[in-house]
Amino acid sequence: MVKICCIGAGYVGGPTMAVIALKCPSIEVAVIDISVARIAAWNSDQLPIYEPGLDDVVKQRRGKNLFFSTEVEKHVSEADIIFVSVNTPTKTRGLGAGKAADLTYWESAARMIADVSKNDKIVVEKSTVPVKTAEAIEKILTHNSKGINYQILSNPEFLAEGTAIQDLFNPDRVLIGGRDTPEGQKAIRTLKQVYAHWVPEDRIICTNLWSAELSKLAANAFLAQRISSVNAMSALCEATGADVTQVSNAVGKDTRIGPKFLNASVGFGGSCFQKDILNLVYICECNGLKEVANYWKQVIKVNDYQKNRFVNRMVSSMFNTVSGKKVAILGFAFKKDTGDTRETPAIDVCKGLLGDNAHLSIYDPQVTEDQITKDLSMKKFDWDHPTHLQPMSPCAVKQVNVVWDAYEATKDAHGLCILTEWDEFKTLDFKKIYDNMQKPAFVFDGRNVVDAEKLREIGFIVYSIGKPLDAWLKDMPAVA
Repeated sequence: MVKICCIGAGYVGGPTMAVIALKCPSIEVAVIDISVARIAAWNSDQLPIYEPGLDDVVKQRRGKNLFFSTEVEKHVSEADIIFVSVNTPTKTRGLGAGKAADLTYWESAARMIADVSKNDKIVVEKSTVPVKTAEAIEKILTHNSKGINYQILSNPEFLAEGTAIQDLFNPDRVLIGGRDTPEGQKAIRTLKQVYAHWVPEDRIICTNLWSAELSKLAANAFLAQRISSVNAMSALCEATGADVTQVSNAVGKDTRIGPKFLNASVGFGGSCFQKDILNLVYICECNGLKEVANYWKQVIKVNDYQKNRFVNRMVSSMFNTVSGKKVAILGFAFKKDTGDTRETPAIDVCKGLLGDNAHLSIYDPQVTEDQITKDLSMKKFDWDHPTHLQPMSPCAVKQVNVVWDAYEATKDAHGLCILTEWDEFKTLDFKKIYDNMQKPAFVFDGRNVVDAEKLREIGFIVYSIGKPLDAWLKDMPAVA
């Protein structure tokens, strides 16, 4: 029986291995992690991450050919194929701070693999890593090889949270990069055979190592660029009276462009987009490509501008101050159908409002109070370190109240802002909400999920990103 193990039981490792176990019942799959609490959660009825469909997949295979364990060295030693899916946070100090990826956890994993291995291994990069990481890992393994052969493959994930299980069941493509040597090509074929259990062969793309590593960064940079492009247009739409939804629809009808990732919003979030672009910027700078680096930097600058613009619009609309005012925050996850808050725009919006002394009442159907408190008290980039290295019991953030009901969040609030496009926010009883809010009552829709005209008929003053401005807002420009 072929044995696979995955180091790292997070958002990538857990779901990916669960689907491999489901689709390949003849392969034994172990997901390993040093976090006892995380592994205990994977072995319980309450999985550590929320992802539609994940529960079913895990329950079907757990204990049969899918195992979650803290016995890291045992499973690494026994495995034929080792996926490495550890954190690659942005460096916060030293060379490349604020841009380069910190490969500390990757290097530790590689050294541990070299220490415990007794037979030849295929080591697969699953984390998003900088170009040429494979070369560095290869050097660590070969210099500590004790006669064991290692083949390094790059197999980047292209999952979208909220649809990760469907993405794994029916991927656009599976990318496998390896060395152009007989051994490298054999390793590629071995991994290809795993995916071929359910993925059509024409969707499995084989490349060299560097192309596979760079393709992941490039894909995320292109997607983020589209969001920043439409968000830049949203500011122009507000200034001119155009409607960004109509503009996006017209642009997206061009088959060369297409309609995806053209929804204006308060900004992009998630664990990859900003991190990968910063990484790309750093690689460009290291290779003397200053103009290319500046081009990609602008994608992040526009994203930050959009968040600042949203906060400034809120404050200027509410008589230029939110000090002492209750503001309801509906949605904290970076997008719907996930509990993930990494780099969510809600963090910067909330911090901006707290900076003006607002009182926040936050509701999200999938994000815990502990997570929200942690996010609002953590330093930038700290979220991407393993949980056991994050602050254990975050100090409560003053002026923040986390509730489990949208109506409770909005009661007596001066304004409410929608920061995640949860479906339930579209069907709230806004008349009831209006009656229980302070007047004038403001709605700031950062995801364009509500019917602004209906809300205006109820009595709300409404701001929707990229839409023609409410008469109230026209004399109150939001400048970043």
